[in-house]
Amino acid sequence: MSSSGGGWAQLRQQARTLETQTETLFHTYSQYASATNIPVKATEEELRCESQLKEVLDKRDALVSQLSRLLDSESVHSSSAVKQNNLARHKEILQDHRRELSRLKAAITESRNRANLLSNVRSDIDAYRSANPAQAEAEYMLDERRHIDNTHNIADSVLSQAYAVNENFRVQRESLANIQRRIVGAASQVPGINSLIGRIGTKKRRDGIILASFIAFCFLMLLWFR
Repeated sequence: MSSSGGGWAQLRQQARTLETQTETLFHTYSQYASATNIPVKATEEELRCESQLKEVLDKRDALVSQLSRLLDSESVHSSSAVKQNNLARHKEILQDHRRELSRLKAAITESRNRANLLSNVRSDIDAYRSANPAQAEAEYMLDERRHIDNTHNIADSVLSQAYAVNENFRVQRESLANIQRRIVGAASQVPGINSLIGRIGTKKRRDGIILASFIAFCFLMLLWFR
């Protein structure tokens, strides 16, 4: 029984180690799927990483089979349920990783096909332009004309926005002027408001004259006693 338990623990440790190694390889392999400029053909590094992933998955598959046979050979006891759960978990993780490998391979293939298609289209366009220089020149002039038209459209849009802002400012100035005229008109209709405003202005001028005279007196006294 102890030999069986030791074999089970050793196989589980190997399975966990290979699962960690698989995660590391997936991190590297996924970079090829997310690359913006994927090579037209698979590089040696990409092929090596894919081959290592397949090899590790096959090793894990063999380990899971060994664990399953070892569990079947044991007699029923209290630890069998725990071992059954461990084995089911290893199988589940293995299936998830196989699906992830298939997904990444499909994503890389799609990206590479798209890159090949764009490369072929560019090659066909360059070949056509090389064979038809007059047509290529006409297309170039049309492209330049479109660029100029786009620039003019942008300039017209900016000018239209500037005119709209200027018109908005004019309307606001007129509104403020109307409000001011209404306030002045309303104030003139209130009895005694003009005389009150005049008195306030006179008082302020008188206070200003008194303050200026006092400052001048202090300045003269300072010069006198210096």
